[in-house]
Amino acid sequence: MHTSSTLAIPEVGEIPRHIAIIMDGNGRWAKTRGLPRIEGHRRGVEAVRTVVQHCAELGVEHLTLFAFSSENWRRPPEEVHFLMGLFRLMLKREVARLDKNGIRLRIIGNRDGLSDELRALIEAAETKTACHTRLTLNVAVNYGGRWDLLNAFNRLLSDRPELAGRVSESDLWPYLALGDAPEPDLFIRTGGEQRISNFLIWQLAYTELYFTPVFWPDFDAAALDAAIQWYRERERRFGRTSEQLTTTQGGE
Repeated sequence: MHTSSTLAIPEVGEIPRHIAIIMDGNGRWAKTRGLPRIEGHRRGVEAVRTVVQHCAELGVEHLTLFAFSSENWRRPPEEVHFLMGLFRLMLKREVARLDKNGIRLRIIGNRDGLSDELRALIEAAETKTACHTRLTLNVAVNYGGRWDLLNAFNRLLSDRPELAGRVSESDLWPYLALGDAPEPDLFIRTGGEQRISNFLIWQLAYTELYFTPVFWPDFDAAALDAAIQWYRERERRFGRTSEQLTTTQGGE
């Protein structure tokens, strides 16, 4: 289990151990080209392949992608239907590629709102890739940060009712959707918006937040490299002062 950044200082390296991404701008990418929104989502799949492969090559351990939020059900019904169909298609087509490249796939989020077929495909994909350690790809579907917290609390208190009224961070952490992963070092949101939109609200406490105007279908390996270079230039203090960092680094 990994320690919370509010309880201990995590290791920091040149390459983020964990990158979390909100893949935004598919619809606007299509609109600027006079195309229907669904074409933007189709092109977005190609960007996913590129980023997953590049993360694996760079040595990133965890990549978490926000594919469909608990609030995205509010979108037009035809778009929601298309996105669910696209997700089913990707599960059928991409798992073999992930398996071949040593990549573990996990789906996080509330599965109660998904179809039986989709839940079966998810379980099969997770089972097939469960042994891989090169990169863990977490895809958030029907996920919301507040749902994650409430779900974690309810599961914890169901398992350990004696903790009611005195739950600690270390008690709660294992029950979160990413309870076995380090907190994200780098958060990326494409498409120009600057908010986290109910994504990993517990885990992003000390994450570096990177916002880019690049629409997701145009986000390629070079764009990811630019984000990582920005991350390398950040001073990650975790509550300490710059002087403390200088002293620590000088003593190493």
